[in-house]
Amino acid sequence: MHTIDFRSDTVTKPTPGMLNAMMQAEVGDDVFGTDPTVNALEAKAAKLFGHEAALYCPSGTMTNQIALQVHCGRLDEIICDYTAHIYQYETGGYAYNGGLAIKPIHTENGKLNHKNVADYINGDFDWLPKTALLSIENTCNRAGGLIYSYDEMKALRAACEVNNLKFHLDGARIFNALVELNLKPKDIGPLFDTISICMSKGLGAPVGSLLLGNSKSIKLARRLRKVMGGGMRQAGYLASACIYALDHHVDRLVDDHTKAKTLESTLKELSYVSEIKPVQSNMVIFSVDGLSAIEFSEKMRSYNILCTGMSNTWVRFVTHMDVSQDDVEMACQRLKQG
Repeated sequence: MHTIDFRSDTVTKPTPGMLNAMMQAEVGDDVFGTDPTVNALEAKAAKLFGHEAALYCPSGTMTNQIALQVHCGRLDEIICDYTAHIYQYETGGYAYNGGLAIKPIHTENGKLNHKNVADYINGDFDWLPKTALLSIENTCNRAGGLIYSYDEMKALRAACEVNNLKFHLDGARIFNALVELNLKPKDIGPLFDTISICMSKGLGAPVGSLLLGNSKSIKLARRLRKVMGGGMRQAGYLASACIYALDHHVDRLVDDHTKAKTLESTLKELSYVSEIKPVQSNMVIFSVDGLSAIEFSEKMRSYNILCTGMSNTWVRFVTHMDVSQDDVEMACQRLKQG
């Protein structure tokens, strides 16, 4: 029986067109800077967002960790939301890799408010780390895929400038936000000092993320990538998949959002669902009563439906290009069976 995999949008497999592009890729050695397809991907991504340069890395964790070190020195501190990927899911890399502190802010919806930024900055005392960077995640994973609006991002940028902070965007799913906001990458690119974008989530490439910034930042980032073991050789085969994704898989992200809304509509009817986080993109996070998230996930597995437990009671479904509308309808039927 067909398995419907809602665990994450990272589980997608390359389409036939993407595989063909990978087979046709011209490659070199990216550590020497001579892989033409990697170079083309980096130039394309930088131009899309209006930045000077970009760096292709194996993962979004690496691009985020590099960005933190580009902007911060040892004993500096990063401001982020408590739900942020850099705090929750990168194994404390800010401390391990960069000797950095982090200040996780508890908010109601996973989004920082520009009005409070000054309150989060440490005083100039030798017993406190120096506040150097503000980082946001758009869309916000643990907050249910919530989206920072353009005005919210612009206001945070202004707050960073007033308070002499650098501004980083963990844009693992930034294209989901952009299609929902009807914005172009260049509309938001100048707001951030660095941007991390993931190609292996909703865009469907098998491997890789990009870090965007000015030429000086990316030159340092390249050195940091090397010391972290991220230098790749004939990476053009992977980069060609990313180029294909940027050309063919951005506009279709709205389909994933529609599928998530279908799931949300069904969940609202179910007595055992106590709460649903607002659905704005391709994530549906909800709380179940009467059984744990693990027990619920096992129940779904018996129907050949895979999902993820986020905590003891919270469950996550993520829609993506390898889940069809028919798959979603089938999942809704199973959810109604309980």
